[in-house]
Amino acid sequence: MPASPTPPPVTPGHPGHLPVALTRGGRGVPGVLVFTLSAAAPLTVVAGVVPIAYAVTGADALGAAVLAIAVVLGLFSVGYLAMSRRMTHVGAFHAYVARGLGRPAGAGAAWAALIVRNLLQIGLYGLVGAATAPVLGRWFGGPPAWWLMALAAWALVAVLGVTGVTVDRTVLAVLLLAEVAVLVVFDLGHLRHAAGTVDLATFSPAHLATPGGGALLVVAAVGFVGFESAVLLREESRGTGTVPVATYLAVGLVGALLAFSAWTLTVATGPDRVAAVAGERGVDLLFTLAGDHLGEGAVGIGRMLLVASALAALVSLHHSTARYAFALGRERLLPAPFGEASPRTGSPRWASVAQSVLAFLVIAGCASAGVEPVRHFFYGATVTGALGTLLLTTATSCAVLAFFARGVTEEHLWRRTVAPGLATVALVTVVVLALADVAVLLGVEPGSPLRWAVPAVFPSAAVAGTLWAVLLRSRRSRAYARIGLGPESAAADLPPAGG
Repeated sequence: MPASPTPPPVTPGHPGHLPVALTRGGRGVPGVLVFTLSAAAPLTVVAGVVPIAYAVTGADALGAAVLAIAVVLGLFSVGYLAMSRRMTHVGAFHAYVARGLGRPAGAGAAWAALIVRNLLQIGLYGLVGAATAPVLGRWFGGPPAWWLMALAAWALVAVLGVTGVTVDRTVLAVLLLAEVAVLVVFDLGHLRHAAGTVDLATFSPAHLATPGGGALLVVAAVGFVGFESAVLLREESRGTGTVPVATYLAVGLVGALLAFSAWTLTVATGPDRVAAVAGERGVDLLFTLAGDHLGEGAVGIGRMLLVASALAALVSLHHSTARYAFALGRERLLPAPFGEASPRTGSPRWASVAQSVLAFLVIAGCASAGVEPVRHFFYGATVTGALGTLLLTTATSCAVLAFFARGVTEEHLWRRTVAPGLATVALVTVVVLALADVAVLLGVEPGSPLRWAVPAVFPSAAVAGTLWAVLLRSRRSRAYARIGLGPESAAADLPPAGG
């Protein structure tokens, strides 16, 4: 699953702990693309999310859903990239919402985004625990409890978070290449040992209009979380076209790989049996299928790579979530202590501690309640976070339209109106289909309270954040004026704002 790249190093004591040195013009398309994809964790998505999605939804057209989301996000990127060139804070969707739809809406988006980030990060502990246990079981004669492995990972992440130690981007890039190589080998093996006739019927867009199609679109969105991060390297890129090209390539490459891998799983089992087989084997589906024709050695490599990938994603997501909470504390959208950084390391210490405490409580609660770690803990948190991401992307697309509608005419009509308009219509359609299929997505009965409670989390958070911004406007207007400014908010000397 995708994790946000780690921000540039900061200097403690510098106002707002801002980066003080960037290598301007040093990165071409390959460098920006590797940065964007380095924490994509495709093996985590294909091994952990895709089989559970097949089992829970009973649908087999995930490849079609992935390609549809890739097209929609490609359209969205046109206006998003155009607006990013006029933004001082390009690293978070809530800044775009604040600029396009107003600061109260931006504050609401910020609170919703914080929930999304926590869901995506904390849910990974379920997968790490479940994936690590069988690997250790081969060495020690029996698998330990998943929650013990999850707590061991939690302790490591908590320490790295407080000390500010991150996963090197070179390591993430090597992991990415290794994951892609393993997936391609596994996929080709699935094609060679197809269960019946190989056809492309599951790629038909018509499947997405049937029951379960909306659920598949949400699952597909998991693989693209963080695709927008290339804009963070705008100052370090060569030429104005580098970031757009890298963004479109990232969307295209992720879409092609995930769609192909999801399809080959249906080829290996048979499209009519993939849901049943995935229900039996769960997260082991990819590896047991590969073991049938590639041998245990290849499976062992794949399992260890999955653990390493998920751990790296955990660390990266912890840092990015803590730094996001730090940014919101600095903008006073969270209590002021969240905006404090360690004088020694420059890491967001209280935001990191809060993130770790929340993760511990969730792991302990799931373990004591006997929650199944992959299907219910990891998958449930991940797809809920993906649903929130779709809602945030839709709000951002509306903000892009509103921003350019206010007289910004320097951009070509395609960038400022046509593409953003098409993207907004497409995203709203995806969200409507997704909300109609929440019960299918979560694998609950249509009358279950979760059918409404889960999607209600995000608008509830958005309303609360909006009300907080309104309160700031009336009582602390200078803090209100900083909403959406990001790093510049700490050093800016802004007049009171009322808009």
